Amino acid sequence: MEFGQALFWTLQVASNNIAYKGIAIRVDPGAGGVTGGRAWILYDHDTLRVAAAWTGHEFVDWKGIAFDGSHQTHTSIRGTPAFVNPVGPGWAKPGTAQFEDPRAHGRDGKPYGPLPREWAHYQGTYLHGDRVVLAYTVGDARVLESPSLENDRFVRTLNIGRATSDLLLRVAPDSTGVTLAGSTPAILEQANGFHQVRIAAAATPLRFKLLLGRGGPRASPAAERQAEDLEPFTRGGPARWTQPVVTQPVLGSDTGPFAVDDLTAPRLVANPWHSWMRFGGFDFFPDGLRAAICTWNGDVWLVDGLEGNLSELRWKRIASGLFQPLGVKVVDGRIYLTCRDQIARLQDLNGDGEIDFIENFNNDHQVTEHFHEFAMGLQTDAQGNFYYAKSARHALPALVPHHGTLLRVSADGLRTEIVANGFRAANGVCVNDDGTFFVTDQEGHWTPKNRINWVRPGRFYGNLYGYHEQTSEADADMEQPLVWITNEMDRSPGELLWVTSKRWGALRGSLLNLSYGTGRIFLVPHETVRGQKQGGVVRLPIPELPTGVMRGRFHPDGSLFACGLFGWAGNRTVDGGFYRIRPTGQPLGLPVQLHATAHGVRLGFTEALDPASAGDAENYSVKVWSLKRSKDYGSKHIDEHTLRVTRASLASDPKQVLLEIPELAPTWCMEIRYSLRLADGTPVRDRIHNTVHQLPEK
Repeated sequence: MEFGQALFWTLQVASNNIAYKGIAIRVDPGAGGVTGGRAWILYDHDTLRVAAAWTGHEFVDWKGIAFDGSHQTHTSIRGTPAFVNPVGPGWAKPGTAQFEDPRAHGRDGKPYGPLPREWAHYQGTYLHGDRVVLAYTVGDARVLESPSLENDRFVRTLNIGRATSDLLLRVAPDSTGVTLAGSTPAILEQANGFHQVRIAAAATPLRFKLLLGRGGPRASPAAERQAEDLEPFTRGGPARWTQPVVTQPVLGSDTGPFAVDDLTAPRLVANPWHSWMRFGGFDFFPDGLRAAICTWNGDVWLVDGLEGNLSELRWKRIASGLFQPLGVKVVDGRIYLTCRDQIARLQDLNGDGEIDFIENFNNDHQVTEHFHEFAMGLQTDAQGNFYYAKSARHALPALVPHHGTLLRVSADGLRTEIVANGFRAANGVCVNDDGTFFVTDQEGHWTPKNRINWVRPGRFYGNLYGYHEQTSEADADMEQPLVWITNEMDRSPGELLWVTSKRWGALRGSLLNLSYGTGRIFLVPHETVRGQKQGGVVRLPIPELPTGVMRGRFHPDGSLFACGLFGWAGNRTVDGGFYRIRPTGQPLGLPVQLHATAHGVRLGFTEALDPASAGDAENYSVKVWSLKRSKDYGSKHIDEHTLRVTRASLASDPKQVLLEIPELAPTWCMEIRYSLRLADGTPVRDRIHNTVHQLPEK
């Protein structure tokens, strides 16, 4: 895969030295992007240090969950390092010579997250042909920096804006050959084992260039090129991916209640850059004609033609190299992405349809090297705040406060706060109008089965490996889920969303859950009893999609679009897919209401039921079981047994059926099977998996 000129990723450069928010940039000219190079430099935008520079015939080792599928691994650089800098600030605290790392330390004693904004702050990355320019601030001085290669030496060209405090830049260990090129008032010196550049506030603004490494024969100082003005590279560069890829959608059959259209993606062999089309999120532009869609390996594409009969789709690559984006939101026509290292805002500076500036909207993210700590989903509320979910570490205690949390980022991008914690691997978020949320979680340690959570701020949701003060193992000391979901129904739930479309008829206003594990889409009927939400899941009558689905959006025309991927541990193994699900108007036969009663269960269907079949208790079967929550992975079904349905009867509303189940009691897990007919004779046969926490008073 060709990633473009830069790759945002966590990269190890040496033992106990990892750039958690690395930006690896190819500095030698040539085709093939960062993977085709022979010389690279690595920045860490948490610390604004140059972590390393290296040369060789291989860029990185391609280890890691999103590259080779391996678990408990992370990616390391390959080749011969020209120099390596230790973990810590790349710039001293403005006005001082202090390089001591001020960041909060994790439970392993290591610092994580970005430097304080008043010290230094990464603003974004400009892309202009082969040139990459980083924009950041040190104190109140704006800095533009671009790496390159001259005469086999690594070059850092810096443009420093006006500063009110003296600045000090750590360059490289003093064993590295370093030259300050050209005429500049900046001072190159050695101190504490490092080359450093001292910049007096009175000398700003200024430009200078650093040459690093031994390299080949040196040119004379007079012949060395002066430091460039980098501003021209911040106005938009030439288009890199000019040819769109055209695909033909495959329209589904209208014979059932829903038709599913496959929005054929350009597969690995069908796009010139061999992009791995495993989709992590998408969103529509306001007109609904286009969508922005991202891939797990860091691409962003625009898809045109998403209306009407979908006669032809035009896919255009607009960005690449981002760090595992798994959420997209279009706000005021701008694309925002949830990446593992930041919420990125993408900007096309010259109107050519490609992204020239990957802006750091917010990089408060606390990133470690653990393979499982995905940042998933992206939604906004009525006030413009952004929300995403941050996974905990698989099978290991959390190291940083963000592990296993739902996070809110302010509408201006300046603040991040933890909304709730105790999650294991929350695959996205659904924002509700009342200030609550729905968030799924995956079976694992302290999570005996998959769960759908009704999330309220400040609450704890069960994972004792999360970062919190909760120590009690008692189930009563966690928030109970809306429903526990056993693997047979859904082995790995994705994101939830509300049905907003009038075209969906009786399902409008219902809650849907997408499934990564099975490629299914579920209806989630639920209720609130004594302040506790409880409910269940039942499949929509559509075929299992070829890949796992995680993200969904309703199109302006009322159809549901969904995308997803296969990484591991799923039943549906096509790499990725993009789909449209549209109702045909045929009977649904779905239970949209599920209510526990003092003596049983009341089900409300989308259509009127045939009285004879609905009133026959033999057409229903019920079983219940429990789970054991522990530090072990998952749980077996405990004490699984059947409950007898003694009577079934239609209510005055022929869509409502009441099941009398005398032995019903609160239970973590329940299955209701039914085999009925609608009033028009249409057969309806399915099952609900649900949870009953509370029974109403008799």
